[in-house]
Amino acid sequence: MPKTTNFQQLDALDRHIIRELQRDARLTNQALAGTVGLSESACLRRVRRLEHDGLILQYVALVDQAAAGYPDDVFVQITLQHQQQSHLDAFEAAVHQLPEVMECHLMSGIADYLLRVVVADSRDYERLHSQHLTRLPGVDRVQSSFALRTVVRHSAVPVREPD
Repeated sequence: MPKTTNFQQLDALDRHIIRELQRDARLTNQALAGTVGLSESACLRRVRRLEHDGLILQYVALVDQAAAGYPDDVFVQITLQHQQQSHLDAFEAAVHQLPEVMECHLMSGIADYLLRVVVADSRDYERLHSQHLTRLPGVDRVQSSFALRTVVRHSAVPVREPD
């Protein structure tokens, strides 16, 4: 998918479309066009261009994590034994296979990776830790912190006006 456009190149209508779709991706083209002040055909052309250019990646349903049986977030710092690319690749391929891993970030600093995992409770995390996380390729150290409460969680990327 070509990425020929970035946020700085968007006009006010494109930014408005992105904000509205991030707020409610189920908007019909008719409703979206009315909200942003475009004809339906012009609005659809812009949405298709934003999709084609890779600014809109996909449309998803946000599921209530607690209602799905995973009320707890655990942030896991993982340090590998070696940092060669082959070791990083092996770890990353394996971590993709764990459905509880919601995010995995290669980090600078003390730990190599920061994961956000979802679990039912501390016992569920103990299972994930002992049966999976410590067995991932190349893992040297695992440090975990349970989130006590989520204060802010956004799903929408900020759409700023150009400088």
